[in-house]
Amino acid sequence: MKTPKLGLLLLMGCFGLTAGILGQSVGGVAYPEGYRAWTHVKSMIVEKGHPLFELVGGLHHIYANSRAMQGYQANPRVFPEGAVIVFDLLEPVVGNNAVVEGKRKAVIVMEKDSRRFAATGNWGYAVFEGDGRRAVEINVNSCYECHKGAANTDFVFSSFRP
Repeated sequence: MKTPKLGLLLLMGCFGLTAGILGQSVGGVAYPEGYRAWTHVKSMIVEKGHPLFELVGGLHHIYANSRAMQGYQANPRVFPEGAVIVFDLLEPVVGNNAVVEGKRKAVIVMEKDSRRFAATGNWGYAVFEGDGRRAVEINVNSCYECHKGAANTDFVFSSFRP
């Protein structure tokens, strides 16, 4: 099993991430304080064999602020300004016939703001390392290139599981 630090290094390499920086925001996207009190959208485990395993393998909990929930519930799915979606990425620990949360690998954030992020489909992206608030500078164009595959759902892959 890969260590959380190794998983983050793989995430950085695949996303075209560069040198780490300390701070509360990166590229204008702030750390989402209190996100675990937001609406839980769904959970999933990305396992070996999945095309994105090396990038974001692990246990994901997806959270949405109230603006993002408006987008998840809209038909067609269009997210309003100020929508924030958080991917809480954890190491899955298997034992005693259960999969439980291990160490946090990263907090990955998408924020909708058409003024600041027009060049990337109106979404800003950020990755915060582990349990701290260490922001990692990323190549947002790499994020956007992947998310173009979900252009028909406003560049968001996940769906709300009521």
